[in-house]
Amino acid sequence: MNNVSEKTTNMVQLALFSAIVILLAMVPGLGYIPIGVIKATTIHLPVIIGAILLGPKQGAFLGFIFGCTSFINNSINPSITSFCFSPLYSVGEIHGNFMSLVICFLPRILIGVVAYYVFAGLKLLLKKKKGGLTVSLAVAGVAGSMTNTLLVMNFIYFFFGQTYASVTGKSFDILYGVILGIIGTNGVPEAIVAGLITTAVCSVFFRSKRLTPTLEELTEDEKQENKDA
Repeated sequence: MNNVSEKTTNMVQLALFSAIVILLAMVPGLGYIPIGVIKATTIHLPVIIGAILLGPKQGAFLGFIFGCTSFINNSINPSITSFCFSPLYSVGEIHGNFMSLVICFLPRILIGVVAYYVFAGLKLLLKKKKGGLTVSLAVAGVAGSMTNTLLVMNFIYFFFGQTYASVTGKSFDILYGVILGIIGTNGVPEAIVAGLITTAVCSVFFRSKRLTPTLEELTEDEKQENKDA
């Protein structure tokens, strides 16, 4: 019965986080925030938090949901750079292709995977250190957010560099500098916010025991401590 109850609880929690991802995507200016030719996002936050609380597989699934919302958003509400995220976008000679799907989905799926394993690894490493949980959560939040930003922007450069430079009015010779500027001015603040929010939200859940960290990657001693508790 306990296993059935635990599976049901996990499914409900996953459904809840999935609903949050979809809700953020549906509300204009909340999940996708237009900033010039790019869109800042807040949707990575429930992906990171869900991965830490539920596990890497669930985090990957939430990232996939994020990718689906990005694909839909860029297909039905496109900007000039939507070809980078949707093969359905086509204006004249500018169009997306299979690599658009790679950019749209792979970085988002990896958000939760990276965030979880960074958290799990640091938690083990710092388990006897004061404030170890806080540091683990903060770094995991930053790592998850930067995974998305770094992969998306670098994939855009390598797969669509010439076209991206053309539609944004930039010379390809300076394009990577522009991309680094976007990472610095947009990606870094997003990552800092992700670290702070991840730490605050996950700490509350852990303390209240409404949710507990997944037992994957924990040591046998930690498993026993969880059983005794």
